[in-house]
Amino acid sequence: MTTAPARPSRDSLMNDPVLQDALGPLKDREQIAKRLLESSAKHSFDPDTELDWEAPLDEGKWFWPPELVSLYDTPMWRRMSEEQRMDLARHEAASLASLGIWFEIILMQLLVRHIYDKSVTSDHVRYALTEIADECRHSKMFARMIKRGGAPAYPVPRVYHNMARALKTVSTTPGSFAATLLGEEILDWMQRLTFPDERVQTLVRGVTRIHVIEESRHVRYAREELRRQMVTAPRWEREFTRVSSGQAARVFSVCFVNPQVYENVGLDRREAVAQVRASGHRREVMQSGAKRLTDFLDDIGVLHGPGRALWRSSGLLA
Repeated sequence: MTTAPARPSRDSLMNDPVLQDALGPLKDREQIAKRLLESSAKHSFDPDTELDWEAPLDEGKWFWPPELVSLYDTPMWRRMSEEQRMDLARHEAASLASLGIWFEIILMQLLVRHIYDKSVTSDHVRYALTEIADECRHSKMFARMIKRGGAPAYPVPRVYHNMARALKTVSTTPGSFAATLLGEEILDWMQRLTFPDERVQTLVRGVTRIHVIEESRHVRYAREELRRQMVTAPRWEREFTRVSSGQAARVFSVCFVNPQVYENVGLDRREAVAQVRASGHRREVMQSGAKRLTDFLDDIGVLHGPGRALWRSSGLLA
């Protein structure tokens, strides 16, 4: 009786040309960077002059689409007055902007690490520096939006703030780009629903429009580099990326909305958190926001092994 040969694992094939074809051809780094630089030259914005920060806020308009507010369609939401719902949206917009700034500061440091050993005259490095400049403007823009809206900034819990220090120290290149996409793509999905929504404050729509346009380049840069890394990186680095990205997804889902927002609008914090966790609508929103990203990560081999279980426990993977 003959024994069938063992099926090769995905990892054993990662450097096989056939598998590379299955993952899609790796594009030339310099060509990608050149196109992104051309786009940056045509479609970059200075939020300080592009947006009217002195204009009065729009009476009766939301700071975030109601369907994207964490408590939407829960029993607690149905008991809230319209004024309290709008106030919660204002605080959640500030919480998300605070989270965005935290992620962007981490991203800037990871990008600096990525280019540290690369040719300073390459377009790949030049685009990374361009992206860092974009992120500096975004962070200032988000901070200004928080202040203009009158809600406080909402830092992430201290334990996760300090965990990020470790991430910035030990993160590998593919792990850095996986974390980058996690921080960019879900917020980007929400912002694409926000900037055309006429129910939303004009200032918030302007902020999200700028961010969506410029982040599309950042996502392309990160996706192409992560795809390359998952083909060329050594096995231990790919395995580490799977686990670290899953853990990052768990942290992201916990930090997405600071629970202090509920207390600040007069709600019971524990009850609000419990209802958000039980909300089918909220689960669908988060998984819909993450779907494009999780499909991509699955395609290039990130959502394999124990990392997949971590992604499932984050609630972001359907």
